[in-house]
Amino acid sequence: MEENQLLDIANNSKLLKQLFPWSWGLVLLTCLGFLLLLSLCGCHLPKISVLEDPLTPEEHLNLGVAYERSGELDNAIKEYQKASRSLPDAYLYLGNAYFQKNELKQAEAFYKKAIEYNEHNADAYNNLAWLYYVKKEKLEEAEHLALKAIELNPRREDIYRDTLYKIRKAKDL
Repeated sequence: MEENQLLDIANNSKLLKQLFPWSWGLVLLTCLGFLLLLSLCGCHLPKISVLEDPLTPEEHLNLGVAYERSGELDNAIKEYQKASRSLPDAYLYLGNAYFQKNELKQAEAFYKKAIEYNEHNADAYNNLAWLYYVKKEKLEEAEHLALKAIELNPRREDIYRDTLYKIRKAKDL
């Protein structure tokens, strides 16, 4: 029987007396209890709990890069944060994402954290230098940071020299 039919039966005591002359009240209570139990069970479906993260830190980093490339910076940040638990280089990526969001204080903090965890991360030095250039502040420090990036990674000297050139030009103005 459907729920509505059971309620119709419960409302029609004459029919109940005919069907169950000995204890129609007991049947009514049993049916209502059953309906209550059904409604409660429907609200408590089994839940699946993931106890361990199925992705590696590198996979979170790669997923963050994919989100960043598609312009989904908030999702990228979430993935970079997950990656940063085990991969300190993810702090550079966090800095870059916040820089793109124009949240420069956050970007600066993450670039500094990237340098703190890996003092050989030339990109972190360069990106922090670029951030200071964009903000038109701490240009002396920015120059030093760009020079440090060149020293750490001569293979990317052309990129870092571009940053250095722009900082020096801004200092002369």
